[in-house]
Amino acid sequence: MDQKTPDPAQLDPEATGNTVCARCGATAADGAPPTWTCSVENGSRRYFCDDCARANLRAIEGRLDSSWW
Repeated sequence: MDQKTPDPAQLDPEATGNTVCARCGATAADGAPPTWTCSVENGSRRYFCDDCARANLRAIEGRLDSSWW
């Protein structure tokens, strides 16, 4: 899949006031809705909209240590 990754500065809702999905680029004003997923990767937060999170749930869970589930 060749999708443009949003600029990392846009991924931080404190910097812009908007939250951008790190996968598809969807935007949510006033921070991430409670249905969005937040992931910390390489020391930075990445947010995923509910559609992308649902589509990739197994991969997201696969990264968790077994103590989390």
